[in-house]
Amino acid sequence: MPINEPHAITGWRSVFAAGLLLASVPGIGLAQASDAGDAFLPSPVRTASTVPANGDVNPYGVAFVPSNFLTGSGPLKHRDILVSNFNNSANLQGTGTTIVRIPSSGKPTVFFQGKTGLGLSTALGVLQSGFVVVGNAPTTDGSSATAKPGSLLVINNQGKLIQTIANAWIRYPWDMTLIDRGDRAIAFVSNALNGTVSRLDFAVSSSGLRLLSAKTIASGYVHRGDPVALFVAPTGLVYDASRDRLYVASTGDNAIFAVPEASTTQTDKGRGFVIYEDDVHLHGPLGLAAAPNGHLLVSNNDTVNSNPNRPSEIVEFTKDGYFVKEISVDPNQGGSFGLAVTSTNDQATFAAVDDNTSTLIIWTLNLP
Repeated sequence: MPINEPHAITGWRSVFAAGLLLASVPGIGLAQASDAGDAFLPSPVRTASTVPANGDVNPYGVAFVPSNFLTGSGPLKHRDILVSNFNNSANLQGTGTTIVRIPSSGKPTVFFQGKTGLGLSTALGVLQSGFVVVGNAPTTDGSSATAKPGSLLVINNQGKLIQTIANAWIRYPWDMTLIDRGDRAIAFVSNALNGTVSRLDFAVSSSGLRLLSAKTIASGYVHRGDPVALFVAPTGLVYDASRDRLYVASTGDNAIFAVPEASTTQTDKGRGFVIYEDDVHLHGPLGLAAAPNGHLLVSNNDTVNSNPNRPSEIVEFTKDGYFVKEISVDPNQGGSFGLAVTSTNDQATFAAVDDNTSTLIIWTLNLP
C-alpha cells in the first residue's frame, strides 16, 4: 500500500533560497518564477551535438564520468559527459544504438555503438570500477506495441559490451540510478512495462557485475503506451543516502514520490508518498537529478498536463515540496528529458539534453 506521511508538502509555493542551481541564461527562456534569492550565474553556456555518424537522434540519458573512474587506456576522461541515443536515423523510438562522449573540450565522439536491435534509454550510469551501465529498451518499429522487456548493458572503459543483464525485474528500463560502493553496487530501475521500480544488488569485479539479489520496491505508478512519448511511466530516480529514500518522477501521475527505506526494504512500498505535486509547473515529469544545494531538478516533456506557454521546462524544487525556479531548454514542447549534475568544491556542471534538436546544453556554475 502507498505510504502517507503528514509532512509531505504539495503545491507550487516558492521559497526564498540562496544558492539556487537554475538561473536565467541568454538564449534560454526563463519562465516566470517567484523571488528565488541569489542564483548562481552560469558562465559559459555550451551546446554540443549528440548526433553520431550513424545518425542516431533523440538523446535521452546523461551521465558524468566521475573523478574516481578507472579510465585505463580507454577513451574516457574524468568529467567527460556521456549521452545515450534512443532513436535511430529514421527517428524510430527504441532503436538507437549509440553512446556519445562529450569531452570538456573538443568534438564529441562515439564511445559505444551496439548492434541493431538495441534502444538505449535514459537509464545511463557510470561505476568507478570502469564500467558504463545503460538501459536497453528496444522496439522493432518505434511503437510501444512492439516493445520488448529489454536489459541492462555493461560496457567496459574501452567501449566494449561485456555483459547483458536480463531478468524478471527489468521490464523495459526507462531510467536508472546507481549507488556505487566500489566492489558492490545497487541499481534502482524504473520499468515502463509494469510501472514498478526494482532494486538490483550487484557484486562488482574486474569481469563485470554479478547479481546478488533483486526486489520490487515500488509499484502502482501510471504506465501506458503513448503514440508520441512511446511510454508514459515512472522515469527519473534520485537516491538520498542521508534518508535512505528513493525519489521517483512519475510522468502519468504528474508527481514526484519518495520511497522510504529504499536500499533495505524487503517489501513493496507501493508508490511511496508524494513530495511534490504541482499542476502549474509539472507537465509530465521525466528525468530527475540532485542539485548540490540539496534541491531536486526535474525535466518536463509535456506529455501530461501540457501547457504550450511553458515548453520543455526543467523545474527546481525542494525535497519538502516547495517550488523554486524553472527554465525552458527549447521554445517548443517535448525537448526536455535527461539531465545530470556534477560538482567540485567550488564549481558545478549541469548538463541537460534538448531532444528536439539532438543537442546537450552544458552550464558551468560557480558555487558559493
